[in-house]
Amino acid sequence: MALPRPGRPAGVLSSVTLQLLLHVTAAYFVFYFLFTLGLIIKKSLVLSYPSDALVCDIFLLFLLAALEFLHFSIGVKGNLTESETYVFGNLLLTGATILLTVYFLVWQSYVMRADVIISSVSLGLYGLDGVLAFSTLTRFARVHS
Repeated sequence: MALPRPGRPAGVLSSVTLQLLLHVTAAYFVFYFLFTLGLIIKKSLVLSYPSDALVCDIFLLFLLAALEFLHFSIGVKGNLTESETYVFGNLLLTGATILLTVYFLVWQSYVMRADVIISSVSLGLYGLDGVLAFSTLTRFARVHS
C-alpha cells in the first residue's frame, strides 16, 4: 500500500468534466474550422472579397487553429498532471481563442448567419472551458499551497 507523499493530498484533483469538455471543444473545433474555411471560400467566390481581407481572415483562422491545438494540449496536460502553470496557460489561451472567435462572429469582412451560429456555439464552449479551468486552477492552488 502506497502512502501519500508529504504535502500532497491523497485524492485526485483533476476534473473529469474539464477533461471531457476539452475533448468536446476540440472535436467541435474541427467542424468549426472546416465550416468556416468553406464559408470563407464561398464568400470569396460569390462576393467581392478584398484580397487583403481574404488573406487576413484565412491567416486568423489558421492562427485560431494553432491556438486551439495549444489550448487543448496544455489544458489536458495541466488537468492530468494537476499543474497550476499549465492550467493557467490554458486560461490565457482560452482568452486568446475567445478573442479570435469574436473576430469571426463580429469583425470579419462578411458575417453570415451561419458564422453567427457556429461562432456562438464555439464561444459558449470556450466560456465553459474557461469557467471549469478557473475552478480547477483554484482547487489546485488551494490544495497545493
